[in-house]
Amino acid sequence: MKRDPTPVLTDDLTIQQYMGQRKLTVNEHLDHCLPPLDTPPQVIHQAMRYSVFPGGKRIRPILALTTGEALGGDFQKMISLAAALEMIHTYSLIHDDLPAMDNDDYRRGQPSTHKKFGEAIALLAGNGLLVQAFQLIAELPAQAAEMETKVAILDQICRAIGTTQGMLAGQVMDLVKKGKPFSAEQLEQIHSAKTGALIQASVCCAALLSGASEEACKKLGTFGQRIGLAFQIVDDILDSSQDSSKPPATYPALYGLEASSKMAIELVEKAIQDIEFLGSRGETLTELARFISVRRI
Repeated sequence: MKRDPTPVLTDDLTIQQYMGQRKLTVNEHLDHCLPPLDTPPQVIHQAMRYSVFPGGKRIRPILALTTGEALGGDFQKMISLAAALEMIHTYSLIHDDLPAMDNDDYRRGQPSTHKKFGEAIALLAGNGLLVQAFQLIAELPAQAAEMETKVAILDQICRAIGTTQGMLAGQVMDLVKKGKPFSAEQLEQIHSAKTGALIQASVCCAALLSGASEEACKKLGTFGQRIGLAFQIVDDILDSSQDSSKPPATYPALYGLEASSKMAIELVEKAIQDIEFLGSRGETLTELARFISVRRI
């Protein structure tokens, strides 16, 4: 990989264009990291690449890159972290789409992985992406003194995708509550775990990898937590037009559209206050937080 071709946010470069350039950078590294299509056994590597490309918005890796950019982190390390985060996210989508879970036939404008390759290969492709992600993180270049940071990053990611407060916990709670009454507390737990945890980890791990202070990591963690929840609330709002015979566990179903929009906006504004300590270095991160959440409403 070449040195970081960091796009600078100016009046001539919108946040959408910035994200587009960052997405290209992430895709280039994903292509570099994933086994080629003809690597035996070919079918699993074909399924892994099929699931990752053409891909979505790359929110999580872009958040990691932008956080690292604000903190002056090493791009070569940051792009590997970014690719790993996207692999983990894609693994979760493959498994979520399975008939035993959400039973979705389409993902990112194409048939879901299990519809294209069958359920068994889809399961293995998801597992393959998860393993590949951890291998990328394990192979991050580090001096002996930095090994503690690498372990902290692995710990952060494991918690973000785990069964207590991570993605797996959120998916389980969502399945258990499907079609049943839910409280405000349960709804926040589902969203914070299923979606927010990995978004928060994207910011936190980039901060750790950049050598940020404990205080900075804490503030960035709160920032990530808030925008992660705001991101999912906005997704709920955008999906609220879909007909359903049973109320889904969403913010509009519990609070209504207007109140949900207000909650998302307030969360983002508080998140932006969390990173005021970055000064001008945090401008792109601020614009990104606003765009991925409230500007989509």
